[in-house]
Amino acid sequence: DGEVHINELKNGNTEVFWNPTSEVRRQRLKRHIVLFEEQTDFESERLWQHVTSAINKGDQHKATQEKFVLEEEQRNAARERRENGTEWKPLLFQHDIKTNEWHYKYEDLRPWDPLNDIAQFEKNGILQTMERNLSRMSNHKTTCINNQMTRHKRSAKDCRRRKTSDQPSNHSQNTESSCSTPESVQELSDDDGEYWGFESLCTQCGKEMNHLREIHSAVLSLQRSQQDIHR
Repeated sequence: DGEVHINELKNGNTEVFWNPTSEVRRQRLKRHIVLFEEQTDFESERLWQHVTSAINKGDQHKATQEKFVLEEEQRNAARERRENGTEWKPLLFQHDIKTNEWHYKYEDLRPWDPLNDIAQFEKNGILQTMERNLSRMSNHKTTCINNQMTRHKRSAKDCRRRKTSDQPSNHSQNTESSCSTPESVQELSDDDGEYWGFESLCTQCGKEMNHLREIHSAVLSLQRSQQDIHR
């Protein structure tokens, strides 16, 4: 959160290595933490609270002592498991035999997508990403199509009923000419986003279709940039 400097001990020169400007602060993700009183005993903030407190006070000796206490408790617990023949099964990490390293099971190494990703949070030790949900738009679009199809069919039914009604022949001819049989319903074009054979899009569908076009254009631009960086 603050400036980081590189101090050259030989000549005493100081160089700014990192400066979190206001622009950088605006771009960073919002941090969500679990309330301290709701944390379990082995969650980091609660487990290391005494070490953290000593560090914040500048008491390195006290911080080292508190750290030793925690490590000794962990050694004793491991010793008891060995004596009892209890196997330790990590919930969130797995061991890589080839590299002899531990890795977090739920790693998400994909780049952050500002157009689709809203926030990253942890639940039960699992890091998850909250994404924009477009199903609401899809459901609304389906409803919009169904409503227009219903009106289309009702119009066709009313037209046929008027054609077969017991009216004089000249009136029937006038009715038939003013109420032609509706054409077959066309599919929604993914390219232009218009309903052929239907009324024009409702206001909400139209706005969401334009929003999708903007997202699609932005994603293509990002993909081209990523390809340039890769090259």
